[in-house]
Amino acid sequence: MKTVGQSIKRVDAYEKVTGRAKYTDDLILNRCLFAKVLHAPIANGIVTSIDTSEAEALDGVVKVVTFHEVPTHTYPTPGHPWSVEQSHQDVADRHLLTGRIRYYGDDIATVVAEDEVTASRALKLIKAEYEEYPPVLHPRDAMKGSSPPVHAENPDNILAKSGYEIGHVEEALLASDIVLKESFCTPMVQHCHIEAPISYAYMEKDRIVVVSSTQIPHIVKRVIGQALGIPWGKVRVIKPYIGGGFGNKQDVLYEPLNAFLTTLVGGRPVKLDLSREETFANTRTRHSIEYDLTAGVSKEGKILAKDMKAYSNQGAYASHGHAIAANGATAWRHMYDVKNIRADAYTVYTNTPVGGAMRGYGIPQFCFVSECLMDDMAHKLSMDPLKFRELNLYDGYFEDPVLTPIAANTNGIRECMRRGADYIHWEEKRDLYKNQTGDKRRGVGMALFSYKTGVWPISLEISGARLILNQDGSVQLQTGAAEIGQGSDTVFTQMAADVLGLCPEDVHIQSFQDTDITPFDTGAYASRQTYISGTAVKECAELLREKILSYARTLISEEYKDRELKLSEKQIWCGKESVLSLEELALESYYSRSSSSAITSDISRQIKKNTIAFGACFAEIEVDLKLSKIRILDIINVHDSGKIINPQLASMQVHGGMSMGIGYGLSEQMLLDEQTGRVLNGTLLDYKLPTAMDAPDLHLDFVELEDPTGPFGNKALGEPPAIPPAPAIRNAFLNATGVAVNEIPLSPQRVFQELRKAGLV
Repeated sequence: MKTVGQSIKRVDAYEKVTGRAKYTDDLILNRCLFAKVLHAPIANGIVTSIDTSEAEALDGVVKVVTFHEVPTHTYPTPGHPWSVEQSHQDVADRHLLTGRIRYYGDDIATVVAEDEVTASRALKLIKAEYEEYPPVLHPRDAMKGSSPPVHAENPDNILAKSGYEIGHVEEALLASDIVLKESFCTPMVQHCHIEAPISYAYMEKDRIVVVSSTQIPHIVKRVIGQALGIPWGKVRVIKPYIGGGFGNKQDVLYEPLNAFLTTLVGGRPVKLDLSREETFANTRTRHSIEYDLTAGVSKEGKILAKDMKAYSNQGAYASHGHAIAANGATAWRHMYDVKNIRADAYTVYTNTPVGGAMRGYGIPQFCFVSECLMDDMAHKLSMDPLKFRELNLYDGYFEDPVLTPIAANTNGIRECMRRGADYIHWEEKRDLYKNQTGDKRRGVGMALFSYKTGVWPISLEISGARLILNQDGSVQLQTGAAEIGQGSDTVFTQMAADVLGLCPEDVHIQSFQDTDITPFDTGAYASRQTYISGTAVKECAELLREKILSYARTLISEEYKDRELKLSEKQIWCGKESVLSLEELALESYYSRSSSSAITSDISRQIKKNTIAFGACFAEIEVDLKLSKIRILDIINVHDSGKIINPQLASMQVHGGMSMGIGYGLSEQMLLDEQTGRVLNGTLLDYKLPTAMDAPDLHLDFVELEDPTGPFGNKALGEPPAIPPAPAIRNAFLNATGVAVNEIPLSPQRVFQELRKAGLV
């Protein structure tokens, strides 16, 4: 029975649509205490004094903790696969609470009370005084040095820098017929997942238990141990259903503080829930990155050289740090066949909210600037942007010249481009929209992208799976890979069912992760789960199948024992003859008086492979010059993500990602007060997140080339849909107006400013 490639119903659908699914807040224990965090009202400075006496005297307050009472050592927070090798460990620059304020809203104290209202009231009774320094909010300003630096160990505020050169860039630029130099800027944005970060912590005997809405339960366990300076085995983390994360919950946020608080109140349960305003300012954001790009091209349209300088605004703490800017620098080498290429990337501490992982992990920023540059070069050459790309794309297989395990094992980018162009009627509309006049003008634009699948060899990849044969012939499946709404539990169910010849209904997957029980897996990120964790699930199912067939030989008659056996449709087959049902075999394995042995398989695998996914976005827009407003008339994403395991789930992923990419391109931006560093629009009322009313009809297509490294021929799909819409929309705006805008979002205000500069309004 083949289930891979079929649109089976989500395994968690019934629980979620009926409201029976249990999220963290649904599981809060009786007599749970409530914790609230006091945030500093300055962006840069130190706490000179703090008085908690009035807060402590308030009836219902159980404990007040300041930065004076927390462990003094630092710890890291990102959800990277940590390594025993020092060079592959994350930057440890966090404290549970701090007296050195590095961004507006930094955490200086916390209150634990019997109820939420009392905790909030107590916060207002804490009296703190500060010595304030001028905040530095922009990376290039911060690189000039600040007094004091954001972190004393980085006097130039540069967290990290990296670079490479392939070929001879300067010589190739000199030999170019046209050299184009441009600067770009991408905004700071927020994930805006439905469920805000929330956890509660309590103690069992001498162990801390944390229940958290997280993408990385096994990593949270490790970081809590590091933050508290306790053996990691004394920590247990449980992840229930989760209401979205998009990378924000790929960081360890307030779980270590919550774990510490329960130890101070005798192990009583403590809930720490963030408001939406705290989620904006005090969790993680997508990095704002500034770019200087240079490209040299021949008059025939061949790119001879590319040079990139990237300046990533990290904010106040390292989090995922340089990995985001470096990921874009890696992608600069992919997709286009350029012999002379250089990149230098800087990640810089500033006094702003912290940049971290967000869907696409630096590639939405990079793709915007890279694909805008492609259109601008084509525009300079008076060449069709599609033909310009065709002239410069790699064909077929290619390897990353620096990180050779990363390769395009299958390459459907040209087919993606062809299908998207056919859908949007590219040639016809590019011709139709020439020489427009009037207040409303239309244009079509495109953008291509490439995306790695997982993090090897840059970081460690490890995943595990466990299967148990039940007495009725069904199986239990456990993975450490986190279902966060993307549908991974359904896909893993299909994979196991496919290998074992079962119906998906006979695979019972555990959607909760519990670090005491579920196999180790580093979590949900990097579009890795169907590829990396899927490999573990497939191998685990293959091992269970071997064990079942081996046990079957002890039960069947002699005439079949030396012949090939197969498992399908809950039957053991010898040729076309069923010789034993799986249910009969399972009952024997549990209850035979002579040979009972529960049949299980349990594996953990380090996965040393990677492959590149591709795709294209084509957009048609209308620009109202009087209103300075862009309306999307039509848009399509076409993806080469290898074999599609579940087409309906895949379509869901693409629609969600496209919506996120459209918001990134047209409206979303976290705004900071330039004088204070305070977030100005940290609510869903003020932050312009597109709603269903703003969304155009979304279209998609798949180019299914089975990748030889994927467990079922599949490769990355989770993050790629969010990558190309923003540059496709910008390039359509260029086609419609002739105006190249190098900063997003293309909000009415920015569009008006650019149109006015161009003399169109």
